[in-house]
Amino acid sequence: MPPRKAPTARQRRLGAELRKIREHAGLALADAAAQLGTDRTSISNVESGRFGVSGERVRTWTAHYGCSDVAYIDALAAMAEERGKGWWEDYRGELSAGALDLAELEHHATALRTVQIMHMPGLLQTEDYARAVFAEAVPPLNDIDLRRRLSHRLRRRDVLDRPNPPRCTFLIHEAALRMEFGGHQIARAQLEHLLKESHRDNVTVRVVPFAVGGFPNAGSSTLYAYGSVPQLDTVQTDTPHGPAFLDAETRLANYRAVLDRTEERSLSPAKSRDFIHGIVQHI
Repeated sequence: MPPRKAPTARQRRLGAELRKIREHAGLALADAAAQLGTDRTSISNVESGRFGVSGERVRTWTAHYGCSDVAYIDALAAMAEERGKGWWEDYRGELSAGALDLAELEHHATALRTVQIMHMPGLLQTEDYARAVFAEAVPPLNDIDLRRRLSHRLRRRDVLDRPNPPRCTFLIHEAALRMEFGGHQIARAQLEHLLKESHRDNVTVRVVPFAVGGFPNAGSSTLYAYGSVPQLDTVQTDTPHGPAFLDAETRLANYRAVLDRTEERSLSPAKSRDFIHGIVQHI
C-alpha cells in the first residue's frame, strides 16, 4: 500500500490501538518485528497511520501480541478493511482536517452524547442559525469559505437520517437556548427546529437550566462518540483552534462521569420541551 499523505484521525486511531496492544504485551518494536518476520519501520509506519494494513494482518498481529478480546479485534479488523472515501473528503484541502475528522467520527459512531453550552448542537442547527454563528468568525469568512462551511455543516446532519442512525443525547444549557444568533426570527426558528428534531426516535434533547447551578466542565462543550466497542470511544472538545480528539482510557472515563453528572442535573425530555416552548413564546 502506498503511504498516506494525510492520514485521518480514524486511520491514526487504528494504528494507535495496534501500538497499545503491542505495548500492553510488553513488546518493543524490535521484539514485535522479530515475532512477525518483518522490520521495525513497517510496524512503526502502520502504528502512525502512515501506511494502511489489512484486516487479516490485524488479526495476525494481535494474535502474536496475545490479545484475546474477540470483539475488539473484530472492530479493528473492520476498521482496517474500510475502503472508499466518505463525503467529507470532498472538502479535503478546503476545510481544516479537524472539521473532516469530526464528520468522520460522527459517521462511524454507534451513539453520540454531547453537552453544549453556548451554541445549538451542530447536528441540530438550521442553515440560517449556522450562517449567523459563522458570521461571528474572527477573522471574517469570505463568501467562498462561508459557503463551504455551511455546506459541510448541513451535510453532517444527514447522519441522523441514515438507516440505523446513532442514538443521540443532546444536553443543551439554557445559555445556548437564549443566545439569539442572527436575531429574534432566526433564534425562534432554530428553537422550533430543535423541538421538531427532539421527537425523532433516535434523538433525546435535555435542557440544563440556569437554576441547577454549577456542573462539571461547565466552561466548554463536549462530544462523546461511542465506538463499536468501548475501547474505540472518542471524546471531542472544542478549542479556539478547532476540534481536539481524546481517547486515553482515563480521559474517556472522566468525560463519561462529567456527562453522567450533567445529565443527572438536566430536565427530562418532556420537561425540556416545555422549557423550550416557554422560551419560544417570549422571543
